Formats: sequence, C-alpha cells, structure tokens
Amino acid sequence: MYLSNRRYGSWQKTLLASVLSAATLLLTAPVQADETCQSPYMAKITGQEDFVYVWTLGMEGVGDEQDKLVTVDVNPKSKNYGKVIHSLSVGGRNEAHHSGFTDDRKYLWAGGLDTNKLFIFDVHTDPAKPRLSRVIKNFVGETGGVVGPHTTYALPGRMMITGLSNSKDHGGRTALVEYSNKGKYITTHWTPTDGDLRGAVKSGKYADGYGYDVRVLPRRNAMFTSSFTGWSNYMMDFGKMLGDAEAMQHFGNTVVQWNLHTRQPKKVMDVPGAPLEIRCAWNPNHNYCFTTTALTSKIWLIYEDKQGQWQSKAVADIGDPSKIPLPVDISIQSDDNMLWVNTFMDGKTRGFDISDPFHPKQVFAQKIGAQVNMVSSSWDGKRLYYTSSLLANWDKKGQDNEQYLKLYHWDGKQLKQQFAIDFIKAKLGRAHQMRFGAYSLYAGLNTDNSLAKLAQLDSL
Repeated sequence: MYLSNRRYGSWQKTLLASVLSAATLLLTAPVQADETCQSPYMAKITGQEDFVYVWTLGMEGVGDEQDKLVTVDVNPKSKNYGKVIHSLSVGGRNEAHHSGFTDDRKYLWAGGLDTNKLFIFDVHTDPAKPRLSRVIKNFVGETGGVVGPHTTYALPGRMMITGLSNSKDHGGRTALVEYSNKGKYITTHWTPTDGDLRGAVKSGKYADGYGYDVRVLPRRNAMFTSSFTGWSNYMMDFGKMLGDAEAMQHFGNTVVQWNLHTRQPKKVMDVPGAPLEIRCAWNPNHNYCFTTTALTSKIWLIYEDKQGQWQSKAVADIGDPSKIPLPVDISIQSDDNMLWVNTFMDGKTRGFDISDPFHPKQVFAQKIGAQVNMVSSSWDGKRLYYTSSLLANWDKKGQDNEQYLKLYHWDGKQLKQQFAIDFIKAKLGRAHQMRFGAYSLYAGLNTDNSLAKLAQLDSL
C-alpha cells in the first residue's frame, strides 16, 4: 500500500503506511496471544490464544490424502480444549509448507513448494472455521520463473514471499516476490549471485542466489534473507539425497542484507551450511537476528557493528555437529533471552540462553518425539507448540514417522506436556507449520478505517 502524492518518496510512503496501519491496529486490537516469529507490522498481542492453525501435508493412505488447514482449539477454558474442531482440505498434495498472515491479520497465506500454488484463507469471518477465499495458480508464470513459495511475510498492505527455486533448472537460484494483500502480483527481486550482484557487496566467498526465509528490522531499514536448496533437492528422498555427492553441493551458504524500503540488496554474507529460519530481536535497542545452519549445526548471529555495518558470526554449536542433528525451526522469546532450537534427527528441542547474543549457552534439552520440526512460542513464553513434519520425502519412515501437534507449558525450568494430537490416527496427515488465532482479535477491527486515513493523508 503506497501513497500516490508526489511529495513522498517510496520509502517514506511505506513508512507512513506502516505507522498508520500499526497505530490503528494497536488502538483497536484486544490483547490476545501470538507466536514470536511474526512480522513487526502486525499488532503484537500477548495473552491466551484460542486456536492453532496447522498447515498440513496430505499423506497417501491417510484420510482424504489432501493438504489441509487444521484448526485446533487451544483455549483451556473451552470444552473442546486440545481437540481438532475444523479441517479444510485444499485439493491434492502440494508439499504444504509455510504460512503467514497479512498485516491486518484477516487472511492467512499458505504455500505449496511442489505445485507452487498459494492458498489464501479467510480467518477473520469465523476464526474457528477458516474458509478458502482464493488460490493463486500462476505464481511461476507471473513472477518470471520463481518456484517454491516458502515464507509468506506481512509488509504494509502487501506480502513478501521467498522462493526456493526457479523454473529454468530447478536449482537454488531464486527471488523475493511481492503481492498485494488482495493477491495481485507486484514485482520480483532476484537474489544476488556472483554473476549478477545487483549492486550488493559480496563480503565472503559466496553469492549463490539461494533463498529460504525473510525477516525485517524496520527501525534499521534492514531486511534479511537466508538460503536453502532448490526443488531438485527438497523433492528428493532424504536418504538418497544424503548419498548423492553432487546434490549435497547444492545448498545455500549465505544471508543477504537488503534495504527494506528500496528492496535493494546491500550485502551478501557468508553463513555456510544452509541457514534456515531467521528470528530477529524484539527490543528496540537490540540490532541483531539469529539463524541456524542445517548442515553444520551452528547458531549464527547477524548483527550491526559499531560502525553501522551488518556482519555474520558463528556463535554456538547445536548438539554434536559431527552427527548432523539437522537444526530446523527456531523461536526467539519476546524478551530476547531465550532461543528455542529444534533438531529433526534426534527429535529434541533445546533452549539457549541468548542474553549475551555473542555467547549463547544451552540451558535445557528435551526429546519431543522421534522427529520434530516446528516450534511456536506464545508471546509470554509460557506455551510452546511443536509439530513433526519437515518435508514429505524427508520425514522418517515406519514407526519413526510420528505426525503430531503437541503443547507444552514452560515454567522457566521444565517443559510439561499438556496435550498431543496424533495426526495420522486422526486421519489428517503430516503436521507442519502453526499459526495462532483468536475470536476477539477482530472485535472492533476495521481496516477500512486505516485505508481511509491513508487516503485522507494522500490528499493533503
């Protein structure tokens, strides 16, 4: 959402829009709960969530075999606490992966890494029963060949979407893509490579052009992307890929710093070993983010130095890197003191004290299941939700292919399980990613008001 008045530059328009949107949400939105990895452009809400929406992969021989959005009631005062109350199938198996709300939190965008479809769910009309409002089927064509829509991340009036691959060779070269909240394609920003740095500075050995996650620090005019691998690898059987020396050469080794307002890539930093999720600090005086590397099992700090330059530094090991525990999802607590790190191969979650971001210390570890992937923390840090599925062809086989949603309470010393849902027994499929919902989140919320205020400003 940009203002058209010529007196404003593009970054100023974006800033004005975000400030007004955030102010409107903060004034009208009640206090509820949210995971700590959401966009700062959305209102921060801090109490008890009502629902968890689980983006779920269809599984052959299980239920209707389709990908679906599963709604679980997680309010302990509800008679349906810990139960599935709604399931919405979307047709076929698309390699359901990540999802994210629009800045007004009315819609949840969810992507399929294989079919490249984007599913847009209305979660505000009836938060207990989301409905599918639109499916974008021409993502590859209109974006200029981007494949594998991964992170769907809220910016003012639009969604920023990371790709994992491209239609030319199905390798890791990819881009960032912008859509309006209503689903209109806006533009594509290709990630810098050695052959096309696009004005960025290459600070190390790598400029691979790969992509995975995206996060922003608006106060520093900074956006960061991490890197993973292309379609040819993430759709391959995991065991086969590990034994394919050529395939193992095709993983990302970079984090890119972008100018948030202009979308100009500024610096390509070496972070070898496939950096996945990025989580940025919440304190306005903390100018840093964390990522973890799947193949080298390290925590990396992306930080602004005293000269105002962004740097990358490996700051801790996760488990025994020689055993490749495969760090996957991470979640930063809202007080910036704890980082939760999941490792897929051993099924463990680990808590790292990050009060000194340059020297994280593991203070807790617990096995969640035979395999574990995603972790979502409530804003108060007291509730941690876990799901199991990584990718359809990467999940474990046989009895170790556990598929679940589990809730734990954290008292600062122990994790205590509250409930668990077996997604295979419930005939739902592979539980992947979670997002939180609440009835009262939308009470009195009128984004048309926000749009009207922006229109008034634009006419001045």
